[in-house]
Amino acid sequence: MAYECMWVDSPVGKLRLVAKGDALAAILWEVDRPDRVKLAPLVDNPDNVVLNQVAQQLSEYFTGRRSGFNVKLDFKGTEFQRKVWAALLTIPFGETRTYGEIAAQIGLPSAVRAVGAANGRNPISIIAPCHRVIGADGTLTGFAGGLKAKQVLLTVEGCNFEGGKAVRMNGGRQ
Repeated sequence: MAYECMWVDSPVGKLRLVAKGDALAAILWEVDRPDRVKLAPLVDNPDNVVLNQVAQQLSEYFTGRRSGFNVKLDFKGTEFQRKVWAALLTIPFGETRTYGEIAAQIGLPSAVRAVGAANGRNPISIIAPCHRVIGADGTLTGFAGGLKAKQVLLTVEGCNFEGGKAVRMNGGRQ
């Protein structure tokens, strides 16, 4: 079965939405490295129901009318990557976690670098919120869509920045 895709405009640039069957398989960046997420063959289908549902939900997210997503996800990756991506899905809207916190959450506290690598291969950006993972000191670190896009996504979720670092708000985890 081929992957179906379509491009959508967003405040963080063009996004390529990719579905396989009744599930979302990827949200890719216009500036993505071609080898970061390997999905083939890709067939353009702007009429795909799943892709249009995701496009609508992303539009609502960017305009502040949605804080969560309701779409079936189809992650393709190693068992370790899927554990990391599942952990991303537990980070609440408007909060951040460090790579170390994610490593501890999956039971491998010394796997910080491996968590970073898996985070970088996350095929379903935004919905599996890899943008919510930051450096231990609050700095924004590597992001497939670029650090400016990461900052925009965090800002959409109410995050503030001082000196290029995410700051915790209202005493909660930021």
